[in-house]
Amino acid sequence: MKSFNKLLSIVLIVLSIIAFGACDENSENSNSKKPKARGAIGEIILAIDSTKWQGPVGDALQAVFLEDVKGLIRDEPMFSIRRIDPRAMNRIFETATNIVYVTTFDDRKAGSQNINALFSKEAKEKAKTDPSLYLLRNEDEFAVGQELIYLFGNNEEELIKNLNANKGKLQNLFQVRERKRLEKNLLNRKSALARNAGEKLGLTINVPASYQVAKSEDDFLWLRQPTPRPDRADISLFFYETDYSSEEQVFPENVIKLRDQIAQKHLYGDPNNRESFLVIEKVDPTPVFNNFNINGNFAVEVRGGWKTNNISMGGSFLAYVIVDSEKGKLYYMEGFVYFPNKEHREAIREIETLLLATKLLPKSGEAS
Repeated sequence: MKSFNKLLSIVLIVLSIIAFGACDENSENSNSKKPKARGAIGEIILAIDSTKWQGPVGDALQAVFLEDVKGLIRDEPMFSIRRIDPRAMNRIFETATNIVYVTTFDDRKAGSQNINALFSKEAKEKAKTDPSLYLLRNEDEFAVGQELIYLFGNNEEELIKNLNANKGKLQNLFQVRERKRLEKNLLNRKSALARNAGEKLGLTINVPASYQVAKSEDDFLWLRQPTPRPDRADISLFFYETDYSSEEQVFPENVIKLRDQIAQKHLYGDPNNRESFLVIEKVDPTPVFNNFNINGNFAVEVRGGWKTNNISMGGSFLAYVIVDSEKGKLYYMEGFVYFPNKEHREAIREIETLLLATKLLPKSGEAS
C-alpha cells in the first residue's frame, strides 16, 4: 500500500501540474461553491470509448471492478458500473461521487480523444518515458466529496498490464472509500444501548441507533435491525468473548467449530425449534478465510454462507476473529444477512463497516 500511495503522489504531482495547471490559491473557497457529490454506495461512473470498452481494455476493467464479491451465496459484482461515452459527460454525471476516465494516448476514436485532450503534450511525453505511470487521482474535481481517477497508458498493452498488476490496489481504493462514506452515513446517530452492552465484553461497539439489543449476556451480545422492509435486508450482528490460550484457536477448522458452538447456544431461526440453530455453509459457498490486521491486533476474516440446521433459512455472513494478546482474550464478531432472493452485497458492506468500527477496550487502568 505504501508503494501505491507513493506512485499516486508522484503521478498527482507531475501530471496535475503539467496537464491541468496550478491549483487555484482559493481552492478551499472554490470548493465550498461546488455541489455535493451524489451517487449510490458502490456505484462508479466509467467514462470510456465504446470500442475500447468492448475490447481487451474493457475486459481488464471488468476483472477489476466487476469481480464477484467473495463469500456471497450468489454471484454479485464488487461495484455497480455505469458506462458513459466521454462526450456525454454532462453536469449531472460530473457531480457523481465516483468517476473513472479511461484512455490510451494512441487511440484515435472520438471518445478517447475527448479524454486525451485533457493531457498536455508534456504530460504524454512523461508517460511515454515511464510506462509504469497509469493513474492520476483527483479529489473534489467537480463536486465536494468526489473521487475521480484517470486510468491511462501509451497503448492498450501497457494499460492492461498496469490494470492487471494493480487490480487489488484499485479495488481497495474504492472499497475503503465507500466504507468510509457509508460509516459517516450510518453512524450519524449511534446506539447508546449497544455501546453499554458491548462494554461488558470489553468492546466499544458502534452501530446506528436503529439497531436493537436482541440478547445480552456477559460473554455474548446479539444486535438486530428492526423488522426489515422489502427494500431493506434483515441484518443481525453478534459478538462473543472468550479466553485466548493458543494460536490454534484461529485455525479455520477451530473458527468454524467455535462459531457453531456460539450459534447452537444462542442463535435460532425459530426460538421454539432447538434444531433451527445457525450453521456455516461448508460447500456452496465454501467459507473464505483471510488473515487480517485490525488496529494492530491479529485477526482472521471469514466470508461465506449460513443456513439454519433444519434448512429453513439462509443467507450470507461476514465475521472477524480478533486476538487481544494484551488481555488474553479472543473475540468473535459476525454479521449475517437474511434477504431471500435479493442482493446481499450492500448489506455485507454495511456489516463490514460496522464490525470494523468496533474497538477493543484497553486493559483496566490503561488510557483508551
